[in-house]
Amino acid sequence: MGIHDFTVRTQDGHDVSLSDYRGKVLLIVNTATGCGFTPQYSELQELYELHQKDGLEILDFPCNQFGEQAPGTDEEIHSFCTGRFGITFPQFAKIDVNGEHAIPLYQYLTANTTFGGFSGPMGLVLKGIAKKMDSDYKNNGKIKWNFTKFLITRDGEIAARFEPTDSMAKVKARTEEIL
Repeated sequence: MGIHDFTVRTQDGHDVSLSDYRGKVLLIVNTATGCGFTPQYSELQELYELHQKDGLEILDFPCNQFGEQAPGTDEEIHSFCTGRFGITFPQFAKIDVNGEHAIPLYQYLTANTTFGGFSGPMGLVLKGIAKKMDSDYKNNGKIKWNFTKFLITRDGEIAARFEPTDSMAKVKARTEEIL
């Protein structure tokens, strides 16, 4: 089983097979509209505008599991993201990324990657939060917070996982290598 075997739901309620993205480089991101990392939407949009023509697709999955920072309906979240950040990349229905209700795509992503660690000043804050949520957080692939990113090759292989505190410069550099 690989990335292209999964089906996900768009923010307007349609099922989409990720096989539709075969041949594209994907950056899959769990997002939130009320998070300290929400400004990353601007940097994600810049990356998308720069490299969509080269075959990059950013797939946005809002998630309310971390501090309830993605409140509202799928439509409200989409309106916020397009109005505030001008996003044009595909946005999907709000999902769970961890636990018994995690969608199969995220079950696959977290089972096949490891946590990369937090960095910088925000990393210190997130370490404390992550430890309270999961005392073994360092040793499993569960999503720790909003704006965790997975870089997927054109063949559907997981090339990299980026934690929310990883710089967007690092994400951009690795994405450009894969493109």
